[in-house]
Amino acid sequence: MMKKSILIGIAGGTGSGKTSVSREIIKEFTTGEVAVIQLDSYYKDLAHMSFEERNKQNFDHPDAMDFELLNSHLSSLMQWQSAKIPCYDFGLHTRKEESDCIEPHHVLVLEGILTLWDSMIRELMDIKLFVETPDDIRFIRRLTRDRVERERSTQSVIDQYLHTVRPMHKQFVEPTKIYADLIIPEGGKNTVAIDLIQTKIKSILPRENK
Repeated sequence: MMKKSILIGIAGGTGSGKTSVSREIIKEFTTGEVAVIQLDSYYKDLAHMSFEERNKQNFDHPDAMDFELLNSHLSSLMQWQSAKIPCYDFGLHTRKEESDCIEPHHVLVLEGILTLWDSMIRELMDIKLFVETPDDIRFIRRLTRDRVERERSTQSVIDQYLHTVRPMHKQFVEPTKIYADLIIPEGGKNTVAIDLIQTKIKSILPRENK
């Protein structure tokens, strides 16, 4: 029987704890068994626009994502073929020339705020998760991350949150909870949920990869 990967989708608002959930889940497995793919890698390339135009784009809207390319890559990986994941430059809002070659893994984890938005992508998933965290906690985490990792000013983070991040969350991210198999409060600190997911993965793996 041909090998087939398990795909786990982890969605949730910005700063909800998606990354900590994925880290906790994969702790139970070896490096060669699990690959984590960031949805952020699939922002559309805006190289054809001026830098000023790129800065005005709404990066929290589903239209900012290249779901067709993502679908193609995930389909290849799940059929045990490698894929070249784009490398995105968040400072310039363009794709870099280099890419990350991902080899097939037994378990694929797709993580991002709009992971559960696209129906093509959802249909590929074996497990769909939504991480739920209070808005104030998420904003504090976003502010801290963007200032440190992306060298943003406090005011620019606040402006972006109020004008695009918050309204887009209400319109596009929060509604995708209805597609989740499991809603996880408290993110990676929810040890019961993490244990349930790890157990579920283990129960699927032998059947899918004999």
